[in-house]
Amino acid sequence: MPASRMILSSVVAFGLMAAGTGLADDSVPAGPVKEAYAITMRTLAGRGEPPWRPPHRDKLMSRSLAALFARDDLYQDEAGETGHVDADPFINGQDGEVKKLNLDTLPAAAGKATVLANFRSFGKPVVVEFRMLRESGGWRIDDIVNSFEGKAYSIRDALSQPYDCGSFMDKPCKR
Repeated sequence: MPASRMILSSVVAFGLMAAGTGLADDSVPAGPVKEAYAITMRTLAGRGEPPWRPPHRDKLMSRSLAALFARDDLYQDEAGETGHVDADPFINGQDGEVKKLNLDTLPAAAGKATVLANFRSFGKPVVVEFRMLRESGGWRIDDIVNSFEGKAYSIRDALSQPYDCGSFMDKPCKR
C-alpha cells in the first residue's frame, strides 16, 4: 500500500474514533451521567443547553423521562410559567458549580443500576442519585433523585404531576 494511502486510512480511522467520543459512552451506567456533567459544566459556563433539553436529552435519558421533560418544556412554552422542575436537577439547585466530581456505580441488576454523583458546589458536598435503565442497547438516565433539607425527591415524580393547562391536558393555557 502506498504511503499516502496508509496515511489517508489512518486519518479516516482516527476521525471515526474521534467522532465516536462525542457520544455518551452508554456501555456502562456511569457513561451518560459523566456526559451529562460535562454538558452541565459547559452550561454553567454559559455555553449551550442543559442535559435535559435538546439535543442532549434523547441520547442521555430513557424515552419516558425524556418525554416528561419535553412535556414540561411544552407547558412552559404554552403557559409562560415555570414547570414542575424549577432548579437544575444535575446540581440540585438553581445555581452551583461542579468541583471534584466522582461517580460511583452501585451493582446493576436486571437492566437497572444506580449512579451516585458526588461533587462540591460552592464548597459544600452534594450527592445526586441517578437511576439508570438499560434501553435501546445502552444505559440511559431514568430518574434523578435530589435531596432538600434531608428529604429525597424524584424528578420523575415531580414531572409526572398534572398541569393546570396545556395542549396535552385538553385545556389551553391563557397567555
